[in-house]
Amino acid sequence: MKLFARKVVLLPVVLAGTFAVGMPQVQAQSLFEHLFGGGVRNQRMDDSGYIRRSGRSGDGQYDGEGDGYRFGKRPARPVARKPAAVSKISAPSYYNYKAPALQRVDFTPLAAIGQSASLDQATAGTAFREAVTGLSGYELFAEPEIAKALVEYYSDKPDFIWVTGNEVNERGRDAVRVLGEADSHGLSPADYAISVPSASMSAGDAAARKSELIRFEMALSARVLRYAHDAEGGRINPNKLSGYHDFPEKPFDMVDALKVLSLATDVRGWLEARHPNNDEYNALRVELEALKASSENDIVVDPKLLLKPGQTNPELGKLLHLIARDLDDEMGGDYGELLARTVNSETYGQELVPVVKASQTRAGLTADGVIGPRTVAALAGTSKAERIDKVLVALEQLRWLPRDLGETRVFINQPAFTARFIDKGVEKLNMRAVVGKPSNQTSFFYDEIEQVDYNPYWGVPQSIIVNEMLPRLRNDPGYLDRAGYEVTDAKGRSISSSAINWWAYGSKVPYNVRQTPSEANALGELKILFPNKHAIYMHDTPQKALFDRDMRAFSHGCVRLKDPRGMAAAVLGTTVEHIEAKLKQGHSTEKTTLKIPVYVAYFTAWPDKHGKIEYFGDVYERDARVKLAMEKTDAVRVPSS
Repeated sequence: MKLFARKVVLLPVVLAGTFAVGMPQVQAQSLFEHLFGGGVRNQRMDDSGYIRRSGRSGDGQYDGEGDGYRFGKRPARPVARKPAAVSKISAPSYYNYKAPALQRVDFTPLAAIGQSASLDQATAGTAFREAVTGLSGYELFAEPEIAKALVEYYSDKPDFIWVTGNEVNERGRDAVRVLGEADSHGLSPADYAISVPSASMSAGDAAARKSELIRFEMALSARVLRYAHDAEGGRINPNKLSGYHDFPEKPFDMVDALKVLSLATDVRGWLEARHPNNDEYNALRVELEALKASSENDIVVDPKLLLKPGQTNPELGKLLHLIARDLDDEMGGDYGELLARTVNSETYGQELVPVVKASQTRAGLTADGVIGPRTVAALAGTSKAERIDKVLVALEQLRWLPRDLGETRVFINQPAFTARFIDKGVEKLNMRAVVGKPSNQTSFFYDEIEQVDYNPYWGVPQSIIVNEMLPRLRNDPGYLDRAGYEVTDAKGRSISSSAINWWAYGSKVPYNVRQTPSEANALGELKILFPNKHAIYMHDTPQKALFDRDMRAFSHGCVRLKDPRGMAAAVLGTTVEHIEAKLKQGHSTEKTTLKIPVYVAYFTAWPDKHGKIEYFGDVYERDARVKLAMEKTDAVRVPSS
């Protein structure tokens, strides 16, 4: 209190001494602002929404010094009679998924084929022309695009694909067998079920047989098209799940597909080729079959177990059994003998700490040696039913991606909080990553990497300006200036944040804000760009400590990398030394010369580099939405009676 009083006493003396020697007015104003902190003191708002200081430049006009106007040329701004209501910019939303309705196929256009006796025999097969009347009154329901394709194809090529003479041909039998094996791909066999005509026919049933065969022909074509569509692009439309899902539509020409099948000698091969063609998909299929054949977890560990070195608990032996059962060659060589001796131990001795740490590292957890719920979940796993659900969702989601993921690619898996670089099919990098927090979720999409920015600027998204910065700016308009941010108007003119009446704006702020390159920059020393509508990219961060956590959902949606230099070098096809040299040169950009896809993905079941399936927590609770959408699709396709 005494110190404060002394400052108050001395201040008038300093001011008096300063002005006594004739300090110019502008310098005096600067000193006043320096002593009192500048900002909003001694300011008044003009009608345009700007704040004007009472000081004036030598020509009688305010010199904004970067405020965007000087010598009477300030930009016009809307009049702010009262504070604008703040309306936060909301995040993308989740939708109530609606499976597309089926429609009855209208076979009326095909009736003309059977009624025309003069129809060219080369255009219509005799058997088909005689059988087409059997479609009268036939109720076949299919997706609108499939219904349209059936009529279009058979109007143009009125002949059987799956029938020869009075029997189902080998092509048809192959197709039926493939449809019946749909569950091996994680699809629902009921969606493609079809009744196959019997092989025998009595002499007096010729007309009934023709009707049976023409209806089988149409039904099998409809179900084959559904199967091929599902195999190529998935049973559900991911873009109807939420605003976070963003995938290009996969074109599938159904009429052309029927043309190909009508000539095919290997129907099974053609249908199997519709599925994803990558090692990850095959590994998930193998896991699905293994899970179906397995019994439920035979070792159940208390999910709330908390055990530190030196403590005793009977649950420890169960966990050690699981570790011993899942040993790989590397861990087996290091700890196999130790585990054989201690596998039934209830005391967590120091000799077992390296075993637990190695298991935690392999599971992607922090290797702290403490056995807690996360370690138990990673090592003991979830129930068989939960794992099957995760694999089924993963198989469906893989169909949303390209069939071939690319030999060289970047793969970010949000639930695993990791980013990988795969080069020519070999994993070269696997680093920890930070993704969006549940309130600022990272989207699920894929794109192509274009460039690396060194010592980048951070262009603050409007959502952050409105939701997070605006409330503070209303009470402290100068804080952006002090924190090293640049503010510009729509024409790119620089403006001091303290010169703006932030109370005049609500959900739409007509200014751009960016943070200049520095050690404190939110993007760190570099960012890796793959331009997309979500404004998501990979970047460095000054918040390194977050990488030490097991759950790493903390960002506003972008992906923070633990080793950004390594990833930048990988996508540019260069060395880390090159990246370090570029960083020393200040702000610059460098375009990629390779076309490298990047998958910003979301899989709670995914294979590691050895093909072993790992399971992760559903940080955004998306799996349940995918599962529900698949159930809704099944309910439409196979309605319960």
